[in-house]
Amino acid sequence: MNVFLTIVLVVLMALVVISLVRGIIAFLRSTREDIDRGGDGTGATEMQLLQNKMMFNRVKYQALAILVIIIMLGMSRG
Repeated sequence: MNVFLTIVLVVLMALVVISLVRGIIAFLRSTREDIDRGGDGTGATEMQLLQNKMMFNRVKYQALAILVIIIMLGMSRG
């Protein structure tokens, strides 16, 4: 069971990094779009929405990784 949880933890950590990188890329693109548009303030751009989605995914995967660590710690004590 410990091996399975370790594999799950590694996968979740990889998903956190992927979400972080995609969010940073979306942030950089949205900033560039804002500069090119002149900041007319007509609402969120597609890149800003992607940035928000990636931020939510990152937080979700981090929470799941913490849950796996808690389970692993609980199993090691019992």
